[in-house]
Amino acid sequence: MGTKLLVIDDDVNICDMLRMYFENEGYEVKTANDGVEGLSYFKMYEPDLVLLDIMLPKKDGWQVCREIREGSSKPIIMITAKGEVFDKVLGLELGADDFIVKPFDTKELSARVKAVLRRYTAHDNTGDDEVIKFDNIEISLQKYELKLKGKSVDIPPKELELLYFLAANYNRVFTRDQLLDKVWGFDYLGDSRTVDVHIKRLREKLEGVSDKWILKTVWSVGYKFEILQ
Repeated sequence: MGTKLLVIDDDVNICDMLRMYFENEGYEVKTANDGVEGLSYFKMYEPDLVLLDIMLPKKDGWQVCREIREGSSKPIIMITAKGEVFDKVLGLELGADDFIVKPFDTKELSARVKAVLRRYTAHDNTGDDEVIKFDNIEISLQKYELKLKGKSVDIPPKELELLYFLAANYNRVFTRDQLLDKVWGFDYLGDSRTVDVHIKRLREKLEGVSDKWILKTVWSVGYKFEILQ
């Protein structure tokens, strides 16, 4: 069976266009035209990736993304006519993996789909020994699990991957571009603000957990997971 895509968009013409384009590229494609139908199809169809519009009837894209993330780490690319920074930031905070603005080029969208799927597959096949432990924190890339003070904490996949990478390379400073390269992939088509959004969300989760390490900003350079002496 081919890779399965679910397109959720209230524009029937866009759904038909994307279905034909991606089927020609060898994907299996299902389409839905509102948020409720999209969530129902997600549960029944179990797609490998979701292309999700924001302005949807019944349930908007924000709510659909939120509900998918409550039980799944499958990749989500948000597609919208809105291009404001606020929309991108909110989408990333809710756990979207990428963001593309209408009108878009189908070849660019296809490249983004392939890039996101490559990153997801690579992390999904990691070994059992990829667990990092410091004071009051345990990060498992195999289980996609974060434990703080012994308790599991809900965390979007990309936030966990970023935290894991920084903790695995503790005391080393990485620029935003380096983090985009290492965590999102060399062919990621977003911008460096993506890193800032994820760091902000991580700090909210990690606040007060330990006084033996810190997620630190190195001004004018980037970020690091610093072990405190």
